[in-house]
Amino acid sequence: MAESDTIPKMSARGVNVFYGEKQAIQDVSIDVDLDNVTAFIGPSGCGKSTFLRTLNRMNDTVASARVEGKITLDGEDIYGANMDVVQLRARVGMVFQKPNPFPKTIYENVAYGPRIHGLASGKADLDQIVEKSLRRAGLWDEVKDRLNDSGTALSGGQQQRLCIARAIAVDPEVILMDEPCSALDPIATAKIEELILELRGNYAIVIVTHNMQQAARVSQRTAFFHLGRMVEQGPTTEIFTNPREERTKDYITGRYG
Repeated sequence: MAESDTIPKMSARGVNVFYGEKQAIQDVSIDVDLDNVTAFIGPSGCGKSTFLRTLNRMNDTVASARVEGKITLDGEDIYGANMDVVQLRARVGMVFQKPNPFPKTIYENVAYGPRIHGLASGKADLDQIVEKSLRRAGLWDEVKDRLNDSGTALSGGQQQRLCIARAIAVDPEVILMDEPCSALDPIATAKIEELILELRGNYAIVIVTHNMQQAARVSQRTAFFHLGRMVEQGPTTEIFTNPREERTKDYITGRYG
């Protein structure tokens, strides 16, 4: 898309998030684009997952949550009155920390979204979407002969790739990943990281991770969060080798975290 040269895929300006009286996020501004994987790093409870959830309005599900500031997708305000939230969540997919396949077959896990969004004109079309999504998630060869087995019967790493296939199946523009590897073993983690690198450029990808080595491996841009604020952001190599802020340096060198 040529427009990504000028307009970032997603843009946040002056975002504050409150849960009741408590402020969880203070004045965060960042752009997310198609060409770079963006990583959010920082200690537990620093607000990185809370901020991630504002990007597809997942905080709407929390009664006490209030979001201020402006977040746009292709220049359109996602908190605007005209924004269809169901449509937004199809365009901005989410992969959670713990793999959460539906208690359905592998096939139905992937077919579910395209079916409810009317993206397939018939069974053959749906079969094609399911295969393509599973291929993109690096899972097709492992499951092609067992599409009618339950998604929950897969290993943890396979379940997480199934969830990524499910997110991809509705043809999103952005994929948000909230610590997608924290429940996985090193081999499964390596597969997910490989997948993130392959998906880059097709989708704008944002990943929240506790694992700094992972951020260094998969992202091109990194934002460091601390106590509800974004302390700094920039090219990943710079953040890791030459951070401007003392707090970033302390976190990266392991003084706290």
